[in-house]
Amino acid sequence: MQKYGIDVWANGDFFIDNDQLKINYNSKPSLKEIVLNLRNEGFKGPLLLRFPHLIKKQVDMVFQSFQKASKELNYKGAFKAVFPLKVNHQPNFLKPLLEAGKGYNYGLEAGSKAELLIAISYNNKNAPIIVNGFKDKEMLSLGFLATKLGHDITIVIEGITELKNIIEIAKKETHPIPNIGLRIKLHSSGVGIWAKSGGINSKFGLTSTELLSAIELLKKYNLIDKFTMIHFHIGSQMNNIAPLKKALKEAGNIYANLKKLKAFNLNTINLGGGLPVEYSQNPKKLQTNYSLNEYSSDIIFTMQTIARSKCVNEPDIIIESGRFISASHAVLIAPILELFSSEYSENALRLKDKNPPLVEELYELYKQINKNNALEYLHDSIDHMKSLFTLFDLGYIDLIDKSNSEVLTHLLIKKAIFLLKDKNYTELLRIQDQIQEKYLVNFSLFQSIPDFWGLSQNFPIMPIERLNHVATRLATIWDITCDSDGEIESDKNNPLFLHDINPEVEDYFVGFFLVGAYQEVLGMKHNLFTHPSEATVVINDSGFRIKNMLKSESIMDILDGLNYDTKELITNIKSNIANSKYIDQQDRAKIFEQVSTYLHDIGYLKTVS
Repeated sequence: MQKYGIDVWANGDFFIDNDQLKINYNSKPSLKEIVLNLRNEGFKGPLLLRFPHLIKKQVDMVFQSFQKASKELNYKGAFKAVFPLKVNHQPNFLKPLLEAGKGYNYGLEAGSKAELLIAISYNNKNAPIIVNGFKDKEMLSLGFLATKLGHDITIVIEGITELKNIIEIAKKETHPIPNIGLRIKLHSSGVGIWAKSGGINSKFGLTSTELLSAIELLKKYNLIDKFTMIHFHIGSQMNNIAPLKKALKEAGNIYANLKKLKAFNLNTINLGGGLPVEYSQNPKKLQTNYSLNEYSSDIIFTMQTIARSKCVNEPDIIIESGRFISASHAVLIAPILELFSSEYSENALRLKDKNPPLVEELYELYKQINKNNALEYLHDSIDHMKSLFTLFDLGYIDLIDKSNSEVLTHLLIKKAIFLLKDKNYTELLRIQDQIQEKYLVNFSLFQSIPDFWGLSQNFPIMPIERLNHVATRLATIWDITCDSDGEIESDKNNPLFLHDINPEVEDYFVGFFLVGAYQEVLGMKHNLFTHPSEATVVINDSGFRIKNMLKSESIMDILDGLNYDTKELITNIKSNIANSKYIDQQDRAKIFEQVSTYLHDIGYLKTVS
């Protein structure tokens, strides 16, 4: 059985049973039966599946871990959390999230006017709202309005100008006034891709000097009692606990010093996000070096130690972890459209009555290969093909001979892989790396996993069936965009093996996992491929049901969203059909109806079943 690292990244959410990848919850349906159910309803192309029980699981884990650590250490401060809307603000994710967090007063973080309006409209009653990012007077005024509507809102100041604007608005507004937080620039910084989120040169926050100026302004204008929070953030996907512990000590000492400066209502430290997700499929190459329990225990212990040593109250702790909460809930399932080696069949051979000697030798190797000589013959076939290509470049053989050498070499490789499928040969892997199997997958990498393209972020990938059968083809995945970057190259250090299939007669689906954080909000309409069709899958004891089905945008919707005049577009097409000398008058209506069908269908390709 090939597990594709599910013991590393899946956190018990999925398991393999009877050849199938199944969801480890209630009735435990397979992903394949969910996909076939949706395809039978007419939803072709890629599918994004949402599992609300996984949202609840992550929320429960975070709160229960901090509650356990607080209880063990007898910590006096409270624990709170908010979800940053920038990570995933899709309603079919957000509503189950808020329902899952209702019992914990789980809140929302907003970084724009649009996100703040979502938070005001949907946030759980009495749950916190944190407002981050740069703000103009209009956005600050919206924060004042949220306070009047009864929300527990804290506006985090990113610069002195914002604080001056709050002071100006407060002079004109009647009470209540929102709570004020100050974002601090720590000298401590994170690690990895997002290390620049923290440190003294980070984009947001106040230096120590600016922080003291802010305190003086708050006192001068009688707003010091509204100053309740300091905030810092040292990076997303913090895969090493050490920089976080260093940052906690710096922030804890800043907190204690501000309390000594008569910031009496300062009671909260907001740690921002950073709680990581394990994306690796290789147990020997883990991306994170700590657990959720270690994370919560270190935070509670460090804050308690500093507070007690400085004789100040133990602060409430709030985190803004979004990736950890949302990544696991969404799975992208996409069908294989084509294997590019399928053209290399015996039917493609065009052997002559008299062939070049090396072609004849290749043919003999193909006929005589067996389990005992497979590796030797593989080496010979690769060498022969290279020699034949050189002969072609020099003009000694023709295009038919070159084609025969390609076909025979690929046939040899395919046969050798089958013969040696039970062996774990490093040499076999090396040879496959030279001639990889290319799988054309019906999805857009730029739309559904843009972080792979932009940040080289890996995502777990595996087939959702045939898992008791050995997958033998070292796979390169190509998406359907006409961009050479739309490719997930094979990596012999972290190889992806898929099965040898015939897509013309059988369905075969690949799953992309942990795609619920950032990927949807960052997805690009490259080649005008848009968000795939999505479904929320609710699993109960007797099976599953589909809700909130959302079909991918039609081509007409896409063009309309790009501000094309779709009426003009249709008129132009009708005119072109009417004026074409190749279309008879009686066929014009039928052809326009065909084009109209395309316009109102989705842009993803159709599979052959």
